[in-house]
Amino acid sequence: MVLQLKDVKKSFTEPDGSPLPILDIPWFELGAGEQMVLVGPSGCGKTTLLHVIAGISRPDSGHVKVNGWDITLMTEAEVDRFRAENIGYVFQTFNLLPGFTALENVMLGMRFGRGRVDRNRAKYLLERVGLGHRLHHKPTALSVGEQQRVSVARALANRPKLILADEPTANVDAGHQQQIVDLLRETCQEEQVALLIVTHNMEVARQFPRVDRLEDFNLVLKKPYKESS
Repeated sequence: MVLQLKDVKKSFTEPDGSPLPILDIPWFELGAGEQMVLVGPSGCGKTTLLHVIAGISRPDSGHVKVNGWDITLMTEAEVDRFRAENIGYVFQTFNLLPGFTALENVMLGMRFGRGRVDRNRAKYLLERVGLGHRLHHKPTALSVGEQQRVSVARALANRPKLILADEPTANVDAGHQQQIVDLLRETCQEEQVALLIVTHNMEVARQFPRVDRLEDFNLVLKKPYKESS
């Protein structure tokens, strides 16, 4: 398995100081090269779960294993390095650096990983997502759909074992939504990368062999919620 969660709990603090449980997941796993969609109502914790998997946010308790490594046992610096080398993240808002070209944005992602910049791979990935003619354009000169395609290429830059995509079609017009989904699925299949997409779009979800509802395995969403011992 490329991803395993065991007894993962996460909560935030209310203004009055009381805890607000968000996640209580006894078990979740994703196989190497597997592709799946995670769905659920707005505010149910889907993005929080992705952040916990990526090590952007620490769980209160439990274990998160990615490619056999338990990231909950790592220091913050170790998690940052591990994420850069093993996890690709496609953000809903792209998170491209405006002062850099498309090619530079992808190559910069390589520096955060193993530190080796492979210009040819960066160019190949941008060509793979249909942006070979836009290598030297900055984000402000790219359409929304093109910016999302750059973010897909950047997520694949370091040959990760796992891609996490948070609503990758939410800010893309209807005409480019299918293109983004196809790019993610085909590229991950070619490179044997596990893919976990969070989406509200059921047209997208129906294209995947595995669709999980967060409320089916997150005990916080089962009413009444009772924290397990």
